[in-house]
Amino acid sequence: MISFSQRLQRLPGYPLAEIPAIKRRLLEAGVDVIDLGAGDNDTPPPSIAVDSMTAALRNPALSKYGFQQGLPEFRQAAARWIERRFGQRFDPFTEILPLIGSKEGLSHLPHAVIDPGDVAIVPEPGYQAYLGGALLAGAEPYVAPLRPENDFLLRLDQIPADVLRRAKIAFVNYPNNPTAAIAPAAYLERTVAICRTYGILLAYDNAYCELTFDQYRAPSIFETAGARDIAIEFFSLSKSYSMTGWRLGFAAGRPELIAALTRVKSYVDTGPFLAVQQAGALALDHSEELVAPIRSELQRRRDAAVTALQASGFTVDSPQAAMYLWVPLPPGTPSAVLARHALEEGGVIVLPGSAFGPAGEGFFRIALTVGVDRLRVAAERLGGALERVRRGPVATTA
Repeated sequence: MISFSQRLQRLPGYPLAEIPAIKRRLLEAGVDVIDLGAGDNDTPPPSIAVDSMTAALRNPALSKYGFQQGLPEFRQAAARWIERRFGQRFDPFTEILPLIGSKEGLSHLPHAVIDPGDVAIVPEPGYQAYLGGALLAGAEPYVAPLRPENDFLLRLDQIPADVLRRAKIAFVNYPNNPTAAIAPAAYLERTVAICRTYGILLAYDNAYCELTFDQYRAPSIFETAGARDIAIEFFSLSKSYSMTGWRLGFAAGRPELIAALTRVKSYVDTGPFLAVQQAGALALDHSEELVAPIRSELQRRRDAAVTALQASGFTVDSPQAAMYLWVPLPPGTPSAVLARHALEEGGVIVLPGSAFGPAGEGFFRIALTVGVDRLRVAAERLGGALERVRRGPVATTA
């Protein structure tokens, strides 16, 4: 009989793994399903990207292996975008790396720095690629709870010094998934200083930097003094451009760090599809005009959802960034039970906080992936689910 590795067995269940099958079963049964689970935009990708991709598919040269070099035009567009957006200059050929979505780069990065016995600092609740990448690289994860009393900030200054001395990588993500928290400049300065002191690689996941509201502007980690010494920053075209399935992102950092990730990736993939990179380059060069309507629509949805949830009995704040609401539950209300009621009886898919780890308990996550009217209906159904949880055991369907 085949035996499986301890690394595989240590991987927790992925939060979204079962949802497609459950959703399909409910739809086949005639249930009106409102899917607020995955952060998968319902708005179409930019037409200029679609047109560019269509033309690229007719160019045989763009159906060849891209390898890690990728398409020079994409690297150059990424460097131009970073300079326009953050005022930071990066060499497109030594300090930028195309990725098959930022998730891929984040999960592969630990392989470049982890040896047996090394620690990876992982936020909880947090994106499961951090923990999965750390475990598959053989790291010992140190799970750092994101607490409401700390504004859901990963506080390296509260981690024991002996753990910091063994840590080789720390995953930090603001604007945050799932909490939608944002990071003040002073916090980023402290985080960079600690990473520099202990020689910790800072994997800064900035996938949601363009999805900000109320005049808030999300910074790059490289706007923090000293960050270039210890950080790699990850960007994604998935959320901001409604290109989730296209799988395109990029990393930025100093040459030695980018070279290390490049070397790892050389053994596991041959880079993003060149035609996608061509379309992505065009999208980045038109970023300002393409992202603005998506940002505006998400802000409308945020406002409508917060108001509707409050009317349905939930206490929820209005976040300044990302595409999620991290909704607190009344004390003693299990998030998985609420999510099951919402799904089986209300046809609403949400992610229980417990799916993101024990520190996520007491909350559930809503993705703003449907229009305002559907969000209002979903909030009403979620209010009904909360009342049913308070009344008794969850009902299930066959």
